[in-house]
Amino acid sequence: MATRKHFFTSESVGEGHPDKVCDQISDGVLDEVLKQDPYGRVACETYVTMGLLIVGGEITTSGYVDVQKLTRNILREIGYDHPIYGFDYRTCAIVNTIHNQSEDIAQGVDKGGAGDQGFMVGFACRETEELMPLPIMLAHKLVRRVAQVRREGILKYLGPDCKSQVSVEYHDGHPKKITSCVLACQHTEEILDLNQKMISKKARREIIEAIAKPVLKGYVDKETKYYINETGKFVIGGPQSDTGMTGRKIVVDTYGGTASPGGGAFSGKDPTKVDRSAAYMARYIAKNIVAAGLAEKCLVHLAYVIGRSDPLAIMVDTFGTGKLSEKAFIKLIRQNFELTPKGMIKELDLLRPIYRKTACYGHFGRSEPEFSWELTDKAANLKKQASRL
Repeated sequence: MATRKHFFTSESVGEGHPDKVCDQISDGVLDEVLKQDPYGRVACETYVTMGLLIVGGEITTSGYVDVQKLTRNILREIGYDHPIYGFDYRTCAIVNTIHNQSEDIAQGVDKGGAGDQGFMVGFACRETEELMPLPIMLAHKLVRRVAQVRREGILKYLGPDCKSQVSVEYHDGHPKKITSCVLACQHTEEILDLNQKMISKKARREIIEAIAKPVLKGYVDKETKYYINETGKFVIGGPQSDTGMTGRKIVVDTYGGTASPGGGAFSGKDPTKVDRSAAYMARYIAKNIVAAGLAEKCLVHLAYVIGRSDPLAIMVDTFGTGKLSEKAFIKLIRQNFELTPKGMIKELDLLRPIYRKTACYGHFGRSEPEFSWELTDKAANLKKQASRL
């Protein structure tokens, strides 16, 4: 039988990308609220453009957040610390338009109901040790490597803004090799070939050798194509070149397009918002099902309505790889996982100030201790219970 081939591509963006700047500030505000008031309500969004950053949304808390100080510190930590990058934490204008959460929403949440309607999706598969799709994991690792190379001064000309994209060739549904790697890295003018007004061949080689190859080794071959700063140069980047908004990178934040991202963004939202807490729980469920060996890949779909605690619907799809029926999987889920907002918050310990770390490099496939939804601590029990069904 002939090998069935297909190609799949995912992208990621680095910490200095304008949308990710906004995600980090929104989640930074959330963390500051939770440090002082674990039961504070936060729905914070940020907008950034050339020389201007606006922080807004609905926040009800007994604590106090110095939005100006917090925002400037985050911008400095990201790397916007010099006018050479077109945006400087010292001089940009910051406008605070935060107000209290609507009482109409609060009355439903106070009694334990969901903070909004919506559907949330969790996914897991056996393509990587993180039980995530390979293209998005490699795309994240590339932009994380860009930040490391920049911060450690390995390539001194790199700026904070960057993007990555990885295309993977699959054979019979399994990743075989990388066909192309795309990197767009902001840089200073020192690496320009002034005759051609583009980055030098030497700089392209350095970026491939220092960033791409260490991440992609094992999946590249002599046919892999590298596309580095394909416009020729990337001196003007960050908010100077593009606006940014919280929540515009939900495909980057989730599964890179391999699975649906669900209906809402995560950053800036406290865990009473099921956009966030139920998406984390759905990932926790799917990952434990795959880790238990009950499926090679698994998608979990949860739906909620504002003001009510129990999900309206649960759907499980194992794409023909499951060892149980959907009905049996749903029974296992209800027996082993908390699905109400209060239950999810308690089970995953979501009232900690952990969220700024989630705002870059994906919310899933992470090994840091803050990411409780990445544990596979229920896999053994699921496997045991499944054997009785």
